[in-house]
Amino acid sequence: MKRGATLFLRGVIILIGLAALAVCIFFIPGVASRDAAAHPESAYLQYPFLASTYGLAVLLFAALYQAFKLLGYIDRNKAFSEPAVKALNRIKQCAMTVCIILAAGLVFVAFGMDGDRAGAISMGLICTFVSSVIAVFAAVLRRLLHQVVLLQDENELIV
Repeated sequence: MKRGATLFLRGVIILIGLAALAVCIFFIPGVASRDAAAHPESAYLQYPFLASTYGLAVLLFAALYQAFKLLGYIDRNKAFSEPAVKALNRIKQCAMTVCIILAAGLVFVAFGMDGDRAGAISMGLICTFVSSVIAVFAAVLRRLLHQVVLLQDENELIV
């Protein structure tokens, strides 16, 4: 892969990380405080919401870091190596953890809250679907890459 393509992908990863960081710093606390002020009966949920949101952000940043490392392996012509397989496995684990946390949140919203919850459920379903697609894609790539690494090792033993 050309260096320009991986450089572009690194830039995209950095932009995604900066956008997520900006949302975590500037948008999420305001949303939580406005919701707590608008609905005092459920204001106690402000802190669990913030904790789970920042926990999901940590998982996103961990997955972005692993993707950044994977691009580094590609630049160094070590794309078909065990560290690349491990990076893909960690991306898959982060995405599956996000999917599980979002599914648990959806259950809480669907059965534990009163009022209009259609917007929250639809956004949760979309995010769960996206994270599950990322997890499946990373799992398929990891499996293929692992098979290539095994074939490389077998070929080295033959020669």
